[in-house]
Amino acid sequence: MRRVGRQQTRLTLRLVAGTCLALLCACAPSHSERETIRFWVMGREGEVIAQLLPEFERSNPGVQVELQQVPWSAAHEKLLTAFAGGTLPDLCQLGNTWLPEFAALDTLERLDSRAAQSRIVAAKDYFPGIWDTNIAGDGLYGIPWYVDTRVLFYRSDLLRKAGYDQPPRSWEEWERALAAIKREVGPGRYAILLPLNEFEPLLALALQQPAPLLRDDGRWAAFGDPDFRRTLAFYAGMFRNGWAPAQGDAQIGNVWTEFAHGYFSFYITGPWNIGEFKRRLPPERQADWMTAPLPGPDGPGASTAGGSSLVIFRSSRHAQAAWRLIEYLSEPAVQVRFYALTGNLPPRRTAWRDGGLAADRYAKAFLSQLERARPAPKVPEWERIAREMQLTAEQVVRTGMDIDQATSTLDRRVDAMLAKRRWMLARGRSQ
Repeated sequence: MRRVGRQQTRLTLRLVAGTCLALLCACAPSHSERETIRFWVMGREGEVIAQLLPEFERSNPGVQVELQQVPWSAAHEKLLTAFAGGTLPDLCQLGNTWLPEFAALDTLERLDSRAAQSRIVAAKDYFPGIWDTNIAGDGLYGIPWYVDTRVLFYRSDLLRKAGYDQPPRSWEEWERALAAIKREVGPGRYAILLPLNEFEPLLALALQQPAPLLRDDGRWAAFGDPDFRRTLAFYAGMFRNGWAPAQGDAQIGNVWTEFAHGYFSFYITGPWNIGEFKRRLPPERQADWMTAPLPGPDGPGASTAGGSSLVIFRSSRHAQAAWRLIEYLSEPAVQVRFYALTGNLPPRRTAWRDGGLAADRYAKAFLSQLERARPAPKVPEWERIAREMQLTAEQVVRTGMDIDQATSTLDRRVDAMLAKRRWMLARGRSQ
């Protein structure tokens, strides 16, 4: 009887276990029943974001993320093609200078109410200039994912040899330091590198001025304003005085090697170069460089408000699930992990309180600079305008073109680019 009882007990336990397992399987959504978010991510971010998604999917068992990595070089065209074909994803990483264009196409969902009700996305915790890049017209269309701004990287040892213990804080101090370094390093070497094929250094200097680069709600160019003319003259003066080589970055070769050799002492660049300088400079030079906020016309100056944001397309049928993923990626702890994986700087002040980031002496200049980051003009034509600005500045440097003539020509060319915008706004259609 006892043997029969034991057999009956084992049979009962198996039945109970099988029933529990069946109930669990019935409660968990099947693969086909799970809601799928199509998420497009650009560049290297697409390589590492997959490491952060399992935790989100565990916390949201009814949701799975279908990730597609898109090269930056093809991203803009691919998005426009998807828009034309009605195949846009649910969620996408978008460079914040692209956001006005896709808002103008009426492809983006407004996120004002979602952000206002969120317990995670807190607008006041974001650097204001970065948050502002996600506002088009009177609406919020993106949430900052990571940020980019430009600061000074400099050879602290060469600056000291030139007689300066601290980096410059104003344009006047900067000019004196540049002249002193040039005297110290002599012929064949320079005080600063300003690659002529990059528009970002000139843009950063221009954003330090109070006058806007475009006027009348982006209808007309304002490069002939005295503020921009002063900026262009200051920029061109670095070449005219022999402080900067009239070269593009392709002519420099290896920037880190030339920096280590003292070919130049100042370099305006972004946060990715913290890791590059740590890896690429030789050990004997690791104590000889530092970062500093950009000098401004009369004191610490503004800089660019770059980076990427997360947007939801209006065509999405899974907007609520996509918003939950935005909230997850916006959590300060997740942003700190993302920084550790990519070196991309967090857009929230809270994330900067993490021990690793807060203790990085090279990142402190970026923290200070982000409080004074300013967005570029919010028009879909901006990238074309910025390239035209760079080409005009290069012509001034290489040919000695007069500043007044250069800015007048630049205004005329940019006004032509903005003709469609003026036509649309005159007819009550927003861009």
